[in-house]
Amino acid sequence: MRRARLPRCRTGAILVANSNNDEGRSMGALDGRIAWITGGGTGIGRSAAHELAAAGATVVVSGRRREPLDAVAAEIRATGGVADVEPLDVASEVEVAAGGAAIQARHGRVDILINSAGINAPNRFFKNLTGEAWNRVVQTNLNGALYAIQAVLPGMRERRDGLVVNVASWAGKDHVYFTGAAYTASKHALVAMTMSLHLEECVNGIRATAICPGEVATPILKGRPVPPSDEEIGRMLQPEDIGRTVRFVAEMPPHVTINEILIAPTWNRMFLGGADIAQPR
Repeated sequence: MRRARLPRCRTGAILVANSNNDEGRSMGALDGRIAWITGGGTGIGRSAAHELAAAGATVVVSGRRREPLDAVAAEIRATGGVADVEPLDVASEVEVAAGGAAIQARHGRVDILINSAGINAPNRFFKNLTGEAWNRVVQTNLNGALYAIQAVLPGMRERRDGLVVNVASWAGKDHVYFTGAAYTASKHALVAMTMSLHLEECVNGIRATAICPGEVATPILKGRPVPPSDEEIGRMLQPEDIGRTVRFVAEMPPHVTINEILIAPTWNRMFLGGADIAQPR
């Protein structure tokens, strides 16, 4: 007997017939996948966790502070998703290696890695940038991503499948005054590392994507020497915009790699003479 066509529901999901009842259940495009998100307690990482969980993935959120991680996990569980937490500091190679091993021991593997942890230095310009501040930014934004990749890459290579999404920046594609040298250098390097990863590991079925957002309304804005106004923040990209972008990448079939996405607010201050350019230097 010919099977009836299944009704469609939200993008990336179908209703799957259930032999025990007539209601069926919602099945997402990422059902059965394990996603690890660094910087998962706030901002882009938090939104990415919500989006991937909504698509069916089991998400594990990491960050330095347990309280926001627990809050994100509780939010996801309240909507029917599956979430776990693994507190760690991505700037510590030892903590990331141990955290990655613990996640894989609990869940069996990591299919999707989202490197979303990032910081900047309040004193970011050459006139007041210290070597310590430079190292702290690079250690988190660049080395932290490397440590997480190293933690999951052996398993991905063994399974010949995996996705790494590195949240870079518009400052990783262009030169932006107000982000400062350390942040700009770290994000340029992160984009380059993403391409190197895909170049080397595509033969093993591993995909790598760099997402390069323009200004996003996240807590990192509070550390700027000249914080943007509420009106300017309202015109920026929102964390949810990048979360949806992460989900779009993750829901692509394994034979498709989106190498890079450059995404910006329509009202783009970089196109309007930049920001803070006229400040005394």
